[in-house]
Amino acid sequence: MPLLAKILTPERVLLDVEVAQKRDLFDLLGAHFSSQLELSGKAIALSLAEREGLGSTALGHAVAIPHGRIKGLRDPAAAVVILKTPIGFDAPDGAPVKLVIALLVPHKATDLHLQILSELANLLSRKSLRDALLASDEPAQIYRLLTQES
Repeated sequence: MPLLAKILTPERVLLDVEVAQKRDLFDLLGAHFSSQLELSGKAIALSLAEREGLGSTALGHAVAIPHGRIKGLRDPAAAVVILKTPIGFDAPDGAPVKLVIALLVPHKATDLHLQILSELANLLSRKSLRDALLASDEPAQIYRLLTQES
């Protein structure tokens, strides 16, 4: 079973999200995660922004994987956001980002954090999967595409 299947839920797949910039996206993710994980939305948004300040989490091909270490979080959690209008993310290829997979990990997580990031980067390197994700208008289908065995 992919690691992503253990940390993503269909309720954390958000479609046609409109944000103007990364900060707005991080605020939205903080609010969304906080309602489900009973953690501070501001702390989540700040963690995502701090990590982004170290270097862009955009992979190219309109994809980004913002991630942060969160104090008080017991288990990793992920969310998928499909943006209505792509936003700048300082991607290596210069393309704006439309597909976002946000990852939260416990503050002291190390190997698991890297394993999940590696799995995500591997999955999202497949053009056919990226195209299918961006073409879908059903959260359940996006969930299935990302969590099924490859």
